[in-house]
Amino acid sequence: MATAQPTLTQASEPSRWQKMWKSISIVFESRVATVGLAIILFWLVLGFISLFWTPFEPNASEFTQNLPPNGTNWLGTDHLGRDILSRLMQGTQVILLKTRLPGDTEWFIPGGVALWGVFGSLLLGSFFGLNAGYRGGWADQIIMQILDALIAFPVIVLYLVIIAALGPSDLVVILAITITGAPGIARLVRSLALDIKTRDYIRAAETRGENVWFIMYREILPNARGPILVDAMLRVGYAIFAIGTLGFLGIGLPPPDPDWGNMVNEARKFIFSNQWAVIWPAMAIATLVIGLNLFADGLREELTRFQK
Repeated sequence: MATAQPTLTQASEPSRWQKMWKSISIVFESRVATVGLAIILFWLVLGFISLFWTPFEPNASEFTQNLPPNGTNWLGTDHLGRDILSRLMQGTQVILLKTRLPGDTEWFIPGGVALWGVFGSLLLGSFFGLNAGYRGGWADQIIMQILDALIAFPVIVLYLVIIAALGPSDLVVILAITITGAPGIARLVRSLALDIKTRDYIRAAETRGENVWFIMYREILPNARGPILVDAMLRVGYAIFAIGTLGFLGIGLPPPDPDWGNMVNEARKFIFSNQWAVIWPAMAIATLVIGLNLFADGLREELTRFQK
């Protein structure tokens, strides 16, 4: 007697949105990453709100100087009578949300100075790191010697040289962050490329006769994205510290939008009469950087566990 053969049902392939959600859900499996993401989202939401509304005009002297936190000014006022909360909200814009174009125009491009600076570092560092790691030989020696020479200079000195030569502006600060951050990313990408280029699928691509650029950007780089993304999150925190340092020295982002580092620099002269004007912008810098570090650490732990 003939028996019925079981039918094989082909499992439905997950959609693009399901794959994207699976990648994003890795973050929520780590409490550390979730806390860091919550802090980052808090400042992002505050920055988006400030694009349309702030409690008071950030640059207008509307109140008594050096007021402590009160019912009208929740975080108090600075030495010029300006509302600190409004200035903190607008200061978030230039770091995370918008980059002002040079000149007297009010045009800007989406994305903050810190994000564009790190993005530029990723592009430049990945280009040099991939070429050095995959090509090897003289290309590796020349590229890494030049990058090592840049690393030998103190970062703050490079910032000062670039900004003194080109003048303070949002784009110049982005250029300074890009140049100082690219060597570190290049060294990371090179080490990953040296490991990945020995894998079998790279040998298969070479056997097929694939172009060198195809192998570097379609085979090596996607398989190295985990450590690179984690490092990028950390570098956004470094960039925020750099922007705050330059603002404290008076050579950072130009007015009119407030700069957290410049707020600390201005308020430190009146610290004995009004400590809050120093504490709030310093806490803003610290919390955002801590949130980025927590997010990067949690993401690194989850990616490492997922790969195992």
